Amino acid sequence: MSPPRPAQSSGPPPGPLHGVLEPLVRAAGFELDQLDVRAAGRRHTVKLVVDGDSGVGLDDIARLSRAAAAELEQHEHLIAGSYTLEVTSPGVDRPLTLPRHWRRAHLRLVEIRPTDGEPFTARVGPAGEDAVTVLLADGQLREVAYADVAHASVQVEFRPPPDADVVRLGGTPAGEAEEEPS
Repeated sequence: MSPPRPAQSSGPPPGPLHGVLEPLVRAAGFELDQLDVRAAGRRHTVKLVVDGDSGVGLDDIARLSRAAAAELEQHEHLIAGSYTLEVTSPGVDRPLTLPRHWRRAHLRLVEIRPTDGEPFTARVGPAGEDAVTVLLADGQLREVAYADVAHASVQVEFRPPPDADVVRLGGTPAGEAEEEPS
């Protein structure tokens, strides 16, 4: 398993910015997945990548963007000159590198390239701190230790997972989801 992506920078150091922005993101119920500060001349781009167990919606991004902009106004000394603020969620192409990434990919189809052996595609099941259970194409369950994964990424699907796969991985099929009492 590769380590979490560090904050990247070609502008001011992200450390002080991280200390200002991370509590704001956490207070909103999300995690600061990545902070990237880049300079192009005297202009900077501050990019926040945020994620949460239930995903991040457009309204969440808008609220976080307004809150981060207001916070940065109060700490303008951390970014010399003008800047553009970008707040986004991780894309589908983000590699699965941490247990929380695997938990958030529950029931998704992933391509796994192990450190030893041939790559394979499987559906993500329960994810623990050291390993994840996946459902292989042949219907077999397999536990995969994160330490044995060289690379893993979510595959784009245009249909919900098959009900049999969902049940096999401990979920409830979409057609049988419990309705909320009225």
